[in-house]
Amino acid sequence: MEGHEGETITQFEQQVRVNGKLTQVTLSSDGKFRMETGHRPLNLEKELLGFNAEGSKITIRALVENRVDVHCVVCSEAKGRERKDIVLETLTEESQRLWCQKLQAYIDSLDRPKRLFVIVNPFGGKRSATKIFQDEVKPLLVAANIEYSVEETQYQLHAKEMAHTLDLSKYDGIVCVSGDGILVEVVNGLLQRADWEVAMKMPLGMIPAGTGNGMIKSVLDSVGDPCSVTNAVLTVIRGHKVSLDVATILQGETKFFSVLMLAWGLIADIDIESEKFRWMGSSRLDFYALLRIMRLRKYNGRISFVPAPGFEAYGTPCNKSGYNKLDSSNQNLEAARVQQPGYQGPNVSFDDSEWRAIDGPFVGLWLHNVPWGSEDTMPAPNAKFADGYLDLVIIKDCPNLSLLSLMTKLNDGSHVKSPFVSYLKVKALLLEPGQQSNDPSKGGIIDSDGEVLARGDRTYQYERGALMAYAPMQITIDQGLATLFSAR
Repeated sequence: MEGHEGETITQFEQQVRVNGKLTQVTLSSDGKFRMETGHRPLNLEKELLGFNAEGSKITIRALVENRVDVHCVVCSEAKGRERKDIVLETLTEESQRLWCQKLQAYIDSLDRPKRLFVIVNPFGGKRSATKIFQDEVKPLLVAANIEYSVEETQYQLHAKEMAHTLDLSKYDGIVCVSGDGILVEVVNGLLQRADWEVAMKMPLGMIPAGTGNGMIKSVLDSVGDPCSVTNAVLTVIRGHKVSLDVATILQGETKFFSVLMLAWGLIADIDIESEKFRWMGSSRLDFYALLRIMRLRKYNGRISFVPAPGFEAYGTPCNKSGYNKLDSSNQNLEAARVQQPGYQGPNVSFDDSEWRAIDGPFVGLWLHNVPWGSEDTMPAPNAKFADGYLDLVIIKDCPNLSLLSLMTKLNDGSHVKSPFVSYLKVKALLLEPGQQSNDPSKGGIIDSDGEVLARGDRTYQYERGALMAYAPMQITIDQGLATLFSAR
């Protein structure tokens, strides 16, 4: 095990006083902290937050998994984790110096973040992000000796502006105390920087404080941890990292970078149109889902896609029509790379790819980058963070009662087993949205990561416009472009 300056950490053992009692204490090379007094070993890599020294005393601050059902004043709601301080009283100044040196060398060997930029969104979810930061996030960062700067968002796209102009050399990570929308803003801001290639290596952390929290749910669920503020902060403190695919949604010269999902049809309608019932709280989604299923819409249109290996049987061959329709957009992309700073999308070619197509009408389409869309919705159970594919969920003909049953199965991903659902992975997709089949005067809504990308004619708030037109748009994936703090 190597320390911060190449120092090898070997087993270190001394007698110290713990709670006034002389005790043999050992720090082993595998990161286990053991005491003779019958306490279970402390796993420093997983449980240590930090330490501080004052006089002859060293306080080791930890967040441990409580093995028994014991009430604790300072504890997390998940896995029984609780704050625990162990106070060592060394017998000599030299002993105190050595303990501090060994503990710090071990922490340095873990490559944990030392300085964080924290973005708090006070407007998201239940408007509790500021309180969550003060009461739950800040105490753990302080306990871990992590320095931080914190800034609250003041308006829409403020986080994007912060990420675009932030001096990244001052920080080891960016943490969003928010829902998924602020993370998306940060990713889009980083990708618009001239130094985007370096910027995208900056680890991003999520603390659940929004309505959906799908990204941090996906991160924590990947190791079986419940989605809680404490677990999310611990993920940041530990400093492990995982790559994340980023999708580029392109229409002409207009781009949007997505890390979570894209929806068209039923799910987008529920997500966006239910905003009129915000007074109902989170139950608005269930209520409006029932309403939409009772008055089910179907949308004409077509999707063309390049299937991932093993999914070539879906759809019908379309003679590269998808690629031909994207050709002009790809030419615009190449010109933009020369003329503009920032990331312009993946440099990909599908000349030798077999395109497949599926025609509508569609009940709904869901394109996902990670398994969870929210804390209680798992649209894409087989999605991976950095496999270079997007998971595509398609619902076409489906009886209303079966559709209602499907919606109740979204909490565990079992909806994908339904004969009314097509579930596949794709490398690229061309979405050609059409009008409602039962009312051709009305279009639909296309939603990505909580952002309304396009509103068709006579849709909910269509007069407000959107980032893109309700017209063909391409979606391509850049494997592992972004970096997340990981729970592994």
